[in-house]
Order: sequence, then structure tokens, then C-alpha cells
Amino acid sequence: MTKMIAGQALVKVLEEWGVKQVYGIPGGSINHTVEGLYLEKDNIKYIQVRHEEVGAIAASADAKFTGKIGVAFGSAGPGATHLFNGLYDAKMDHVPVLALVGQVPQTAMNTNYFQEMDETPMFEDVSVYNRTVTTAEQIPYVINQAIREAYRQKGVAVVTLPEDLTNKEIDYVSPKTPKIVKNNFSQVINADDIENTLKLLKEAKHPLVYAGRGLLGAKDVLTKFSEQFNLPVMNTVPATGVISTDHPNFIGTFGRLGSKSGFEALQHTDLILFLGSEFPFAGFWPKNLKIIEVNNNPYDIGKTVDVDYAVIADAKSYLQALIDTGDTLPAGNWLKANQENKKNWDKWLDKLAKDDSKGLNPETVMAKVKELAGPNDTFGVDTGNVSEWSVRGLPMNKNQRFALSGLFATMGFGLPAGLSGALSVPDAQSWSFSGDGGFSMVAPDLITEARYKLPVINVVFSNERLGFIYYEQVATKQHLYGVDLTGADWAKVAEGLGGIGFTVSSIKDVNEVFSKVKELQESGNQKPIVINAVIKQDDPVATAFMPLDEKLYGKDTVDAYAKQYNIDVSEQPSLGELLRATGDNQ
Repeated sequence: MTKMIAGQALVKVLEEWGVKQVYGIPGGSINHTVEGLYLEKDNIKYIQVRHEEVGAIAASADAKFTGKIGVAFGSAGPGATHLFNGLYDAKMDHVPVLALVGQVPQTAMNTNYFQEMDETPMFEDVSVYNRTVTTAEQIPYVINQAIREAYRQKGVAVVTLPEDLTNKEIDYVSPKTPKIVKNNFSQVINADDIENTLKLLKEAKHPLVYAGRGLLGAKDVLTKFSEQFNLPVMNTVPATGVISTDHPNFIGTFGRLGSKSGFEALQHTDLILFLGSEFPFAGFWPKNLKIIEVNNNPYDIGKTVDVDYAVIADAKSYLQALIDTGDTLPAGNWLKANQENKKNWDKWLDKLAKDDSKGLNPETVMAKVKELAGPNDTFGVDTGNVSEWSVRGLPMNKNQRFALSGLFATMGFGLPAGLSGALSVPDAQSWSFSGDGGFSMVAPDLITEARYKLPVINVVFSNERLGFIYYEQVATKQHLYGVDLTGADWAKVAEGLGGIGFTVSSIKDVNEVFSKVKELQESGNQKPIVINAVIKQDDPVATAFMPLDEKLYGKDTVDAYAKQYNIDVSEQPSLGELLRATGDNQ
């Protein structure tokens, strides 16, 4: 038992749970929590951000990169409300985050005091645990419970701390409760579920796997299952990397951020093995197919799409049980056609990367990132067209880690995630990828990367347009309004905020600048880098609907789509054509 102020005891509990860094900005109502961070500065990092939103997003990204709880704080009133964007991101993507929220002294509560807010109801919707402490002595207990609940329920825990309580001296005893909550658990799988799954797989002509974030960390098991059963694998966007992106059985993803191979596979499949996900766009899958859904949360099964067979199980354990049967499926024309379709898609992206005749293609930059990226690098990806280029181009083939704002899809996620990556995985290179719209929301926190000597490589795709929304306004025949952006020289902004800036607008520029970046890496650079990539304003190829099969859509529709996106159909035959060439007429 040791005497200390409650603010220090709070930080001690964080240390017990293995928290490495805490993000936030000091304020009058949270000063003694900050004092606790000072007193424990040798054991836990305090990261001073320039906006609480950035701190909360970085905390969410910490959880996405590592699986361990992220922590951010804000003072009463405006400091608290600034946290919401990052907290809702964590809520929607089901990752554990702890928010420490300042409050005016108890004697001033309910008196319309300066910056006073009734914060408990304010955080009710975003949280799985939401408490205001009432005594100094209970602070360590409440923090401990908050972290346990954030892990148990995979969400946001909020603890509101009246400032007069964190200042009081208490007797601190290290909690004896378990410090680690296991998210990846094994369980006994129902034998009937395995038998019925095998029966459905063998009856299907064109089965495929659709994997979600529930299989992150189970790459070896998913890969073995795919190879043993000769199945093509798709994944949700937040699960990018759940199988190596260069594995021959990986065929991409579906939707606006997808691939031709992913879209077309869904048009021809007759059975989806849907694993560890609550993919919100599953409702857009074709209706004439069977779905086996596997999820350890029964309330997520059937939430986004009706299913034919439900399995309440941990997806990793379920796949291992199928592997252990020793059973298999033949490597037929279905898998081979999908593999060829994906290879053709990749060749087309490579072709774009080598062409700057009409301006710089984003694919050029992504191809160079693939060359320079290391086996353990982290990629923080913003929302918008940049998500498409990243999902299609980043190398997730070793131990790289990928994070974006999945269901909440907040702009401004990229830079804070880059900050998180540098802190969470310090022995690897951290990257962030943003459009100029998202980057402009959070650019001042380049100062934070500079302050802590974090050599994040921040790639900014500049086209002076909110490209994702521009596309939607065109597609729905609206007036183009509010989607044009005033440009900025982001390389100079970087220099003004303590970083190193480069601008590229051609293949030659990209080659030269990335060579300089590599030299900086090798020389031990400790400054953040911004690569301002001035790209052409063309829309990324629309993959939510890709009418390239004349049998399904007619020649006129195929010709119009191919012309719009400059696709040579002789180089990109449809999956239907590839299947029919083998005698598989479906």
C-alpha cells in the first residue's frame, strides 16, 4: 500500500494493463490527471496532441494496430466534446478505447460553472461503460473496471473525473484482478456445424470465403483452409491483410473500394462462407445464393443479410476444425478462373502506375510505396478515394498492419493513425495516406509528429476535390456544389510545422523523391515527411458495379463502361468469359 494522489493512482492502473501512451491536452478540469502522468512519466508516455479529436482517433488506431486498449483524455466541456469523433470510430469498429474526461470540482457541479457540462448522459450512446467517480478512493477501481469492460464488450469506456478528486491523496494497492482479457479464444465447435458446412461446400459449384476483422491474427489458419479446400478468398475492407494480398487465392473485395475480381466473383458465386464480420454492405450481394455465417456474437448473425446457415463460433477455431477433418475440395476451374481474373486486374493497375501521359496516377505512388515498405510497417488510411487506392495498392503480405475508419468513416483518420503507428510499432516504418480534404482537417498535428521525433511518411493525394462525394453528386445527377477545394502547398506546410516536404506530379518526380525518402530512412531521419502527390482529377475506376460481361449486360453497356475507364476488354475479360472458356456455363 502506497500513498499518492488519485491522479497518479489512475495512471498506475493504466500501467498495470500495459498501456504505453496516452493522448490529450491539459485543461483546468483535468490537471491532476496530467500531474499523475508527470509523476509516472518514466513508465508511460504522455503524447501532447494539438486537438483532442486527433488524440481520440490515435487511441482508436492504437487498438486497431495492436489489439490493446487505446487511451485519450479531454478536459470538461470543449475538451470532452472534441473526443467524440475518435470515440465513435472505436465504437463502430468494435475496438477497446478508454476516454478520461475532466469535470469541474464536485462543489461547483450543478451551478452553471465555467465549462461545466452534464457529461454522463452525453457519452451514454458512444460507450459500453460510462461512470462519473464520486470519491477519490474509488478511482483506481473504476479505471480497472472500465478497462475490463472495454475489452469484454469491445468498445469505448468513459470515466468522468471531477478535478477535486484526482488531487486527493489515497492509499493505492495494485489491483489483483486479471490484467489481460483474451479476445482470441478457443472453443469446442459443434460437430454438426462442421458436418453441415462440409455438405454445403461440396454441394456448391462456386463457393468462396468472405472474411472479416474477426479473423485478424489468424492469417495462417485462413490461408491453410483456403489452400486445403481450394477456395477463393475475399475480405472486408477493415480486414485488409487477413490473408496476404499477394496470395494466389486472394481475389480482393467488393463495393466502392473493391476490385473487378471481387465484384465479378460475387456475381457468379452460389455459396458464401461469411466469417467474423458485420459487413454493412452484405445486403447488396446478389440474392440467389446461399450464405453460411460464422460469428462469435449471435446478435451479429443475420444483422446485415439473411443467412441460410448460422454458426455461433469463433471463426478461427471453426476453420481449424474444418482443417482437422482432413477433407478437401478439388482445385477446379472456379478457383483457377478467379485467380486469372485477379492477375489481370493487378496487371491493369500496374499499367496505370506506368502512365502519366495525362497527369500523375495515384497507382504510381502506391506502386512505389509497395517497393519501399517493410515487412512490419503500419498503414493508417484516411476516408475517401484514398481508401480505394490504399486497399488496391498497399502490400499486406507479411506482418504489415492496416487501419482505417471502417463503419464510421471519418475524414481526418490518416494522420492520427500514422502518429499511432509510429508509437505502437516503433521498430517499423509508419505511413499515413490522406486526400487533401481529410489531411487539411488534422494537418496541425504534424507538429506532434515533429515534437516526438516520429518519422512518419505522410502521403497526401492532392486533387483539390472531395473526390468521393464528387463521384456521388455526378452519379445522382446533382449540381456539383461544395466539392471543390482550395489547394495548398502541403510540402511547405510540412516544413513550417517541423517536417520535411516534397511535391510530386510525375513518374520522374515519384522515383526521385522516393529515392530521397529511402536515403532519409537509412540516415536515421527523425522528422515527419510529407509527400504532396499532385494527382489528376479522374475518378478511380468504379468497382461497385462493373458491367464487363456482354452476356450479362449487353455490348453497348460494356463498351460504354470500358470507354469511361479506358479498359481494354481484351486484356480484362470478364470472369463469366473465363468460366465459359472452360465449359462452365453456370
